[in-house]
Amino acid sequence: MKKSDVKIGATYLVKVAGNLAPVKITREHDGGGWDGASVKTGKTIRIKSAQRLRKRLDDDAPAAAKAAKANKDAKPARKRDTGERDATGGQRDGKPMSLLNAAAHLLSRKPGEAMTCLAIVELAAAQGLWTPRAGKTPANTLYAAISREIKSKGDASRFTKAERGKFGFNATAAK
Repeated sequence: MKKSDVKIGATYLVKVAGNLAPVKITREHDGGGWDGASVKTGKTIRIKSAQRLRKRLDDDAPAAAKAAKANKDAKPARKRDTGERDATGGQRDGKPMSLLNAAAHLLSRKPGEAMTCLAIVELAAAQGLWTPRAGKTPANTLYAAISREIKSKGDASRFTKAERGKFGFNATAAK
């Protein structure tokens, strides 16, 4: 918005502390910019530049409707991956299986057999359970992820460390 477009007495959607808030411009400030009052709280707000003004709001609309209209286009927060197993065997909403879930799947098919992370990565890619991306060392990433799961979940982990560099499936945790 341009400085010449700002009208005293009009209500604008203003970026304040990272949020959009409806503010009514009350007067021009002596040091440049404007003073305004928050429509929601009534607090005085100093607006130093026209860049903070997003758009002019209709003065006859209620404040709650203005705020709802401003946040209508906001995207919902992304859900966090909690590490819980899925009922679909690791495939959620048509997404490919993660390398960690693919490793658990492959090791569960061969109980009692231990494999290196490099062998797991190669087998998962060959069977089409997991597709490699841009990472250069997926075996090292898998090793770290399996170690982290064993450390954080303990006996409830899907994996066991069989020997140096080799992991097996924890059959007791699967039950």
